Amino acid sequence: MAGDAELARFTIVGENLHTTRIVLRKGTRVTVFADGTEAVRFRDAGGTIRYLAVPGQFRQSDTYQRGQIKHLLLAVQKGLSSDSVDQEEGTEYVRYEARRQIEAGADYLDLNVDEVSSEVDVQKAAMRWLIGAVEEISSVPLSIDSSNTDLLRTGLGACDRKAGRPLLNSASLERLDVLDLAREFDCQVIVTASGHSGMPADERERATNVEELLRHAHDIPLADIHVDPLVFPISVDGNYGRHYLDAVRIVRERYGTEVHVTGGLSNVSFGLPNRRLVNETFFALALDAGIDGAIVDPAQNKLEDIRALDRASGPFQITSAMLLGEDDFCTGYLQAWREGRLRPRPGGSAE
Repeated sequence: MAGDAELARFTIVGENLHTTRIVLRKGTRVTVFADGTEAVRFRDAGGTIRYLAVPGQFRQSDTYQRGQIKHLLLAVQKGLSSDSVDQEEGTEYVRYEARRQIEAGADYLDLNVDEVSSEVDVQKAAMRWLIGAVEEISSVPLSIDSSNTDLLRTGLGACDRKAGRPLLNSASLERLDVLDLAREFDCQVIVTASGHSGMPADERERATNVEELLRHAHDIPLADIHVDPLVFPISVDGNYGRHYLDAVRIVRERYGTEVHVTGGLSNVSFGLPNRRLVNETFFALALDAGIDGAIVDPAQNKLEDIRALDRASGPFQITSAMLLGEDDFCTGYLQAWREGRLRPRPGGSAE
């Protein structure tokens, strides 16, 4: 397990300023008023409880019909509105989410507005608005994230950099032009293990893709590079956890401690009950393998909680066996969940 010195250098990219993020309509953060209207609760900078109201047209979306609310998407849309009340509400909400992650230990805030619209001009306006709203109150630099290189350029150009050099998310063999942006704007960059035309099959392909990509990035200091070997849901393939962990070890062996190794660790738990237990167990295993960063919600994934996990406990043993590919089709884990042997710890979540 990582010691104090290693954890002091750990880089947390707060992932929740994304227009993809959801809260459950029946979850604890959503209030239903007497007239049937819904709103997402939050607190402003003064500690006053506020509400992000869900408008009628928002209820037509497939996501809403599935019992979910894309709360950051809603906040950004309100921020872009011509209505001053909506603008203020959206601004306060995204600042609440930013403060929450900063207070929990985020070193960067990852911003992504890809889902706000299918129109690039609207996306660019949303990126500029979100950066302005967050940078005004942020004590940490931003991570600019998009699948569109032009949108990345827009975001980097909008950054005032007062809190530090931004992070660019992300470059790949399919997106070598992102490395050019990293050079042009003098920022750090996340590089992923995806291939020329798709996702890697195993740890060897991940390592090969990273090696080729880093040859293209030979003039960028290793200290400015964050390698993401890519985390996929363990519910889809029982080998996915091991593929990521083994790729982390290979990258560490080849490039030493100067390069950073990160990943969206919560991806591993999609489709499973008690996601918090899965995420925390995988976080611990990834620390063992050699990561020195993670793209996570720091309010839900605290390093001190990871260090305090009881590795001899039944829940940890059952979950780690699944994550290491020793539990075909997650059968043992799901049976243990049904039998009540994987109860969430106090403060945890069974969702």
